Amino acid sequence: MSLMSNEGLAIKLAPVERSQLEQWATAQGTPQQVALRCRIVLAAIAGEDNVAIAQEQGVSRPTVQLWRKRVHEGGIGEVWQIAPGRGRKPHYRQAKLDEIIQATLQSKPAGMTHWSCRLMAEAQGVSKNTVNRLWQLHNLKPHLSRTFKLSRDAKFLEKLTDVVGLYLNPPEKALVLCLDEKSQIQALDRTQPGLPLKKGRCGTWTHDYKRNGTTTLFAALNMLDGKVIGECHARHRHQEWLRFLRRLDREFPSNLKLHLVMDNYGTHKEPHVQSWLKRHPRFICHFVPTSSSWLNLVERWFRELTDKAIRRGSFVSVPDLKHAIDAFINSWNDTPKPFIWTATVEEIVEKIARARAKMEQIKPGSSLSRGKKSVL
Repeated sequence: MSLMSNEGLAIKLAPVERSQLEQWATAQGTPQQVALRCRIVLAAIAGEDNVAIAQEQGVSRPTVQLWRKRVHEGGIGEVWQIAPGRGRKPHYRQAKLDEIIQATLQSKPAGMTHWSCRLMAEAQGVSKNTVNRLWQLHNLKPHLSRTFKLSRDAKFLEKLTDVVGLYLNPPEKALVLCLDEKSQIQALDRTQPGLPLKKGRCGTWTHDYKRNGTTTLFAALNMLDGKVIGECHARHRHQEWLRFLRRLDREFPSNLKLHLVMDNYGTHKEPHVQSWLKRHPRFICHFVPTSSSWLNLVERWFRELTDKAIRRGSFVSVPDLKHAIDAFINSWNDTPKPFIWTATVEEIVEKIARARAKMEQIKPGSSLSRGKKSVL
């Protein structure tokens, strides 16, 4: 079959294959020529003709015809067939490159927690630039890490379904409020004035500081409009929590049901609090699973507060800190930005199942698990 006869060659792919092409086309580590081929095939699947695809992607019509034919005959794996170029040949064999990747993923340097480019280059007998390019190609970043913890709550799925269902399908004639305390916020005063931001230099502040006391912020994030109700207290006992609940009772119309998303902190279930909630049936409590604070959207707002008002601030006293927090809340409520929850229960459960499976593969006492605390 000639290339010129491929003008109307149809490509039939399963939905999973089409999703794979879309992922390859947008993935950061995909080579540009492979991403281009994916876009060509996706446009062909969408029903575009070869001339339109060629103009859109900036290639010739024979190129479009070629990849339409290859994928039609050999499947989506054909887009990864990269012919050897006429330039300089690879300095290292593929087996050596695979060895570097395997060492990055499955080992650690002696007495250290992670590899650097120079350490890996010295261990493998290659240049640091080779390691750097290889890590970039495979999107490996050993210097970065994130924290996590898998919940051991016996009713994890039940609580997860309750809270996520509340986010994705909120009840009518009711409001969803995400509540929590941000405790032990320190009023830190720098020992010297920081240098201001200017061209070629970021803002600076001294590494040492003076502690001037702490405060606790009680906050409620309205899922509907993104506005926040907050107040600071010296302590975070059930008395302060009840005072905050009474304020919420005054803030919202009495005919509205208030669904409260909160964690399992002791003050939230204290007998006096439970008694008050029974006398105020408009408050309906929803508790996130233990060790799952990420499920409470007010935690996301706390990050905004920390990054934009507290971390770089300098506070001579606790009232000064409270004033800064109140100013941020007022500024936020002038132009609120609601956080939109999109993850489904199935997606979350699948992700957690993958994490558990990976953790079970790490045997106790191995080089990867040595020195780590159990999170199960």
